[in-house]
Amino acid sequence: MSAPIAVVATMSAVTMGVLAADPATSDNDLLASSSTRSSTTSSSTSSDASDRAGSGRSFANTSALTRRGDSVVSRSQIRTAARAEAAARKEMEVDRLARRMAKKVDNSLWTTEALNLWDGPSEKAKKLGVIDALEQVSVTGRRQLGRVQIVVDGQSRWVTADYLVREKPKPEPAGPSLGGTCSNGSSIDAGRASLYTIHEVVCANWPEITSYGTWRGDGEHGQGRAIDIMVSGETGWAVADFLRANYAALGIEYIIYSQNIWSVERGGEGWRGMSDRGSTTANHYDHVHVTVY
Repeated sequence: MSAPIAVVATMSAVTMGVLAADPATSDNDLLASSSTRSSTTSSSTSSDASDRAGSGRSFANTSALTRRGDSVVSRSQIRTAARAEAAARKEMEVDRLARRMAKKVDNSLWTTEALNLWDGPSEKAKKLGVIDALEQVSVTGRRQLGRVQIVVDGQSRWVTADYLVREKPKPEPAGPSLGGTCSNGSSIDAGRASLYTIHEVVCANWPEITSYGTWRGDGEHGQGRAIDIMVSGETGWAVADFLRANYAALGIEYIIYSQNIWSVERGGEGWRGMSDRGSTTANHYDHVHVTVY
């Protein structure tokens, strides 16, 4: 709406300027004035003074015209401004009717993302704010250049059309996070405090996992710094990737799952394949192994 209003303001300024100006002196008047001054050159001193005064007034009028815009406004300029004003008024009327129709029909859509609010559909439009995701808005039915006109707090605004839908989107489920409380009754006995933290976090995010292995007589399990999380399939990968993403907070040295290993020492290489150890359990297909420092 700012562009049409600006045009109306420009037209009004031009029109008022023309109406407010002193009546322009015609070419005939200027010639007559010049002729009068020439004929009175040999007249009395009082006549000379009168002519000089008249000449001063004519010069002042000419200067005033020059100061008003360096040139007299032409009829073509006035017609152009009149057409612009008419177009602006028409745009305002269309906008007013569109907002009224949107209120009457209550044609609503939902935003899927946070969207910028614009005062028009063009690339030169001015940004007027932002509307949040999952907000219901009334639409006017006007669509131009990939944008749709909506009504926000009684004002018409434009947003990108691709991010409006009929049905309210369902919010994305929250992913696993650090913290939380284990509520499925499982527990562990371990030799490192970080293993208790890992159990608590995994149990809080995946309460369906109820079996964990810690102490055994060999290697890192015998040292009390390893835990097996008994899970398989996609859930196993979800657990393994989550632990890898939070390795620093959980004090993890390396993780093994589904015949793949990730370690802090070679973290930049991502998951690395391992040789076949001969069985599902030995290849860690049925559990996620975690060793801590």
